[in-house]
Amino acid sequence: MTQHPAAGLWIALVSAATFGVSGPFAKALLEIGWSPGAAVGVRIGGAAVVLLVPVLLALRGRWSILRRHSLTITIYGMTAIALCQLFYFNAVARMSVGVSLLLEYLAPVLIVGFLWVRSRKPPTVPTILGSATAIFGLLLVLDLTGDARLDPVGVLFGLAAAVCLMVFFLMSAQIDDSLPPLVMAGGGMVVAALTIGLLGLTNLMPIRVVLADVTLAGVTYSWLVPVAVLVLVATVAAYVTGILAAKRLGSKVASFVALTEVMFAVLAAWLVLGELPGLIQLLGGVLIVVGVVWVRMDELRTSAADAVAGEAFDQPNPVEPIPRP
Repeated sequence: MTQHPAAGLWIALVSAATFGVSGPFAKALLEIGWSPGAAVGVRIGGAAVVLLVPVLLALRGRWSILRRHSLTITIYGMTAIALCQLFYFNAVARMSVGVSLLLEYLAPVLIVGFLWVRSRKPPTVPTILGSATAIFGLLLVLDLTGDARLDPVGVLFGLAAAVCLMVFFLMSAQIDDSLPPLVMAGGGMVVAALTIGLLGLTNLMPIRVVLADVTLAGVTYSWLVPVAVLVLVATVAAYVTGILAAKRLGSKVASFVALTEVMFAVLAAWLVLGELPGLIQLLGGVLIVVGVVWVRMDELRTSAADAVAGEAFDQPNPVEPIPRP
């Protein structure tokens, strides 16, 4: 059930911001010779280790929670975390980062379509307009007029990443209160780490690590600095807050708020790598926010209307007075 919408929006923005810093810090590792598989493996594996103790404390010996939700956690870890990363990095290997991000962030549109098919109720006009506005803003932020290039296999990988991202939001929104978000995130990280390890052993995701210094904002740091940011901020904090936000906002709204990740990524690239965003990108960021607000306001209006209708339906019928003979 959707609760505390204002808090949910703030948590969703924190999740988008923490996810957004992953690009610049991962790029710093890639520039010194790390393979994408190594960056993903360290990111997910490190997060699994960091979350191990908090997850054990959250469980407090209630191992039945893991047994009861083992299938959910397995699907979440393999699909929403491991495969999403694999498909995205394979898309990046074949196309520009901008095109790959655009394809992955078709997830909110896929969610609107999925909910339409499941409920057999078409989206409202404000939702459609908000979706179109947010996607257009995303196009401007990504600035695809530069080195954009398309590759058929890369497009398929990008669309596969979008489907996995859709699974992330849908599953995060549907978990019940008996499965703590921390356990969901930590268990998913363990499953994802094992999946990535298997992909590395089979060479489907090559692992190459270079222990050299990196340059961030013009200053030289140890390679441990970007690794720490990727693990603690861009993974542990990002996934836990993402699950909390989806539970409070629902999958549709949470996925649209997540579009602001691209805006935060542009800002982080400016601060960390010195890549200054242009006016068109800033305009795109404004349009993303407008689209998100539009969808959210429509969601609140629809929820309020449904609540009023439900209360009216639940009211007992007035008893007609019995006429005197």
